[in-house]
Amino acid sequence: MKILKIIILLIIITSSCKPQNKKTMKYKYTNDLINETSPYLLQHAHNPVNWHSWNKKTLDLAKKENKPLLISIGYSACHWCHVMEHESFEDTNIADFMNKNFICIKIDREERPDIDALYMNAVQLLTGKGGWPLNCFAMPNGDPFYGGTYFRPEQWIQVLKSVSFTYKNKLYLFKRNATELKKGLLNTEITNFDKPKSFTHDTLKKITNNWRVYFDTINGGLNYLPKFPMPNNYETLLQIGKYFNDKNLINYVKLTLSKMAMGGIYDQLAGGFARYSTDKIWLVPHFEKMLYDNAQLVSLYTNAYKISKKDIYKRIVYETLNFVDNNFKGKENNYFSSYDADSDGEEGFFYIWTIDQIKTALGKDAYKIIKYYNITDKGNFDGYNILFTNQENEPSEITLLKNKLLKIRNKRIKPSLDDKTLTSWNALMSVGYLDAYSIFDEKYFLRAAEKNISFIIKNQLNDNLILYRNYKNKKTNIKAFLDDYAILITALIKLYQTNFNEKYIFLAKDLTDFTIKHFYDNKNGYFYYTADYQNDIIIRKKELTDNVIPSSNSIMAKNLFILGKYFGLTDYTIKSEKMLAGIQEKIIKNPMYYSNWIQLYLWNIQPFYEIVVTGNNANTVLSNLNKKYLPNIILAKADKNSKLPITEGRYNKEQNIYKCVNNTCELPVKNITDLNLKN
Repeated sequence: MKILKIIILLIIITSSCKPQNKKTMKYKYTNDLINETSPYLLQHAHNPVNWHSWNKKTLDLAKKENKPLLISIGYSACHWCHVMEHESFEDTNIADFMNKNFICIKIDREERPDIDALYMNAVQLLTGKGGWPLNCFAMPNGDPFYGGTYFRPEQWIQVLKSVSFTYKNKLYLFKRNATELKKGLLNTEITNFDKPKSFTHDTLKKITNNWRVYFDTINGGLNYLPKFPMPNNYETLLQIGKYFNDKNLINYVKLTLSKMAMGGIYDQLAGGFARYSTDKIWLVPHFEKMLYDNAQLVSLYTNAYKISKKDIYKRIVYETLNFVDNNFKGKENNYFSSYDADSDGEEGFFYIWTIDQIKTALGKDAYKIIKYYNITDKGNFDGYNILFTNQENEPSEITLLKNKLLKIRNKRIKPSLDDKTLTSWNALMSVGYLDAYSIFDEKYFLRAAEKNISFIIKNQLNDNLILYRNYKNKKTNIKAFLDDYAILITALIKLYQTNFNEKYIFLAKDLTDFTIKHFYDNKNGYFYYTADYQNDIIIRKKELTDNVIPSSNSIMAKNLFILGKYFGLTDYTIKSEKMLAGIQEKIIKNPMYYSNWIQLYLWNIQPFYEIVVTGNNANTVLSNLNKKYLPNIILAKADKNSKLPITEGRYNKEQNIYKCVNNTCELPVKNITDLNLKN
């Protein structure tokens, strides 16, 4: 491996490259990707590179021709993926060399996160870093032996030549690399349980203090760049703040949310958040917009509103959902995936303004917007202005003027839309709508979630509980992964806790039993990311660390905890407890990467309430409970048709509210004020 590293290092010099405008092309070439539905893959369907999709036929071809695999992974909203495509994959000379010497595979990481995780892990082991575009070289059987991320054209052709020469003349080097890498990949999947420890108040305090050292208490967020919103992190900190009654912690979260809402990372005209901020003050974003970010941020701002009643948080929720409805919603009540960072060949060009553009658009009223959004002649982004404000409150006259600007902006060339539908991201969006409905009582929010979940059940779930990850043009062709099942289960639980239709909670249980059967590893008590019936990857991996989207294992651990309470299933709760115990040391050391696990930790150290409401006024009582910020609670409704075990024997026409904790119940009360819900 050392020999190969020396060879490769001699030809690689990392540097940045300024993006260039994408040329309008008359399609001279067409490859196998023309048969795909992913916009990212279709974007490459007319490259001179003879791209293949990942399937058995492609892998068999590599074995037959004894050529290494060149696996290139990206996604539609990835700016540097577009740059490398234009610079290298549209270059006929480079493409010709790739076609002659490699079997070239192009993958949409959002459709196949399992393959992406495998080869990303390999590249990280090789180089110490990762990112997209991801370019990994592998043996014909899929075993990786070398890779990297973005390469300038002159670098890329040298890498191609070096890999091709070594493969043909010193194959033993790559075989050695592949063997060592596979061992490394397998070692990363060894997850032994830590020795079980009790979950304590003091340990949570230690976890919180380890986290605090990273806080930016001036601008919000963390004290390093780039700044990602990380919704689950701040949701967890809200819950910890509530548990400890720590006003400083809650104020830090509120500071972060307000700074984000006023900054350039938030689209001040149309609503919705960009992917991340490149600076410490949330001003200059990477302009791509992702469904999963906005879905989770709706939930976060909703919960922050429940605690603070700050008007700005309510406005952000409404504006973000309005953005989603106007831009990401499909005709079948499904939601699309993302907006590209680029438009008309330039990153962020759709969103930025010169002061003269503002004056032309608004005439005598321009000065109001110029002042409110800090617009200057010089600008704050390459001579242009990214709109941001220093004020939490938005005067009505500003609202009218920004709507005028929005109408003008909508005449510009919009960023490219990735219009594929992903199950897990749609389920996150439904959770966002349901959270918003819980406090704001907008019937539309509830209907949007119900319709979206119905769409998933109708189009992406078959009678055998096989779930599909993707959907486009009435086509699904990728079986779902653990996150798809886990987040859909969460959404079904949330929907039951909102409309109290028991069919959703029973479907959540059925899907949970399915995941235990096909994803669960009985040896160490965690779930594989891929099902046992999937056979096109070399290693089954487990997703344990929480990222922008929480890990599928932490989501499943919470699902098991909650469903165990609803159905009285100790097998579920024991599984959940063991999963948490096994990862406790990692939580203590790196809390921000295990934030969703910490929420489960909180459920285990404080009273967790099971509330069952019955009587003619049950819906009103349940609605009022949902309006409160009560993360340590589950709700159920007992009526004459209830079959849910938690409601057994509790139906009564007279209003009764039952409260239980750890299988111990108090006498029922008549009013919420008598419940005495404590942390």
